[in-house]
Amino acid sequence: MNPLVLIPARLASTRLPNKPLADIGGAPMIVHVLERALAAKIGDVAVACDSQQIGDAVAAAGGRYVLTDPDLPSGSDRIYRALLQIDPEKKYDVIINVQGDMPTLDPDIIRAAAALLDDPLVDIGTLAAVIASDEERNDPAVVKVVMGHGSLVNSQVQPKTKDQRPATGKALYFSRSLIPHGEGPHYHHIGIYAYRRAALETFVSLPPSVLEKAEKLEQLRALEAGMRLDVAVVDTVPLGVDTPEGLEKARKLIPALVAGSAAHH
Repeated sequence: MNPLVLIPARLASTRLPNKPLADIGGAPMIVHVLERALAAKIGDVAVACDSQQIGDAVAAAGGRYVLTDPDLPSGSDRIYRALLQIDPEKKYDVIINVQGDMPTLDPDIIRAAAALLDDPLVDIGTLAAVIASDEERNDPAVVKVVMGHGSLVNSQVQPKTKDQRPATGKALYFSRSLIPHGEGPHYHHIGIYAYRRAALETFVSLPPSVLEKAEKLEQLRALEAGMRLDVAVVDTVPLGVDTPEGLEKARKLIPALVAGSAAHH
């Protein structure tokens, strides 16, 4: 596989204006995400952004960016348009969509999403974590995924050693409601996607589906079209920064992460 990591970023955010440029420890949020994606060492990385301001911040940090139409309806549309600009020769066959608001992202989980495509039957790989609190279970902002098949154990995901691959399952449905009914386990979906290039091309060509519009979850478009999404279960949910409170939390976490990364190297 020859993967390309694309990070969609846009200035317009109702809850946190100019979110990608928010300062965290002396660097814009988008630069932290770029550095985490590069640390995954899985392939080339670029930011797909809707404004020159974001592009300038990325370029100042030595990163690559491509400008996309601000009016594109979703992150997946943004990465597809960026892909057409970056790679008209189609040398990249796997596209990994990393959200631009996850500055504390563990690079290992980017690799976990991509590894799902080792199975030639999988169209899209994504991630989830076990839900441990009632607050998450009952929060419609926390997207739940129901899985079947794969290496999931029935009762609970077992702790794994460093060398073990994550437990995996085949996505059956995504919802903002608590699913399945009963004791669970329940899984918190993490919005990082590894697409085969052909799957991304198909996905963006499809109109929004009935279930997608009902749940406001675009991954349901892929399921309704008969595409196979597999899910790797990882240990933690990366912090998504959507609010001023989330930004403050990231500002507290980043110094420790940077220090830990420096010590590791």
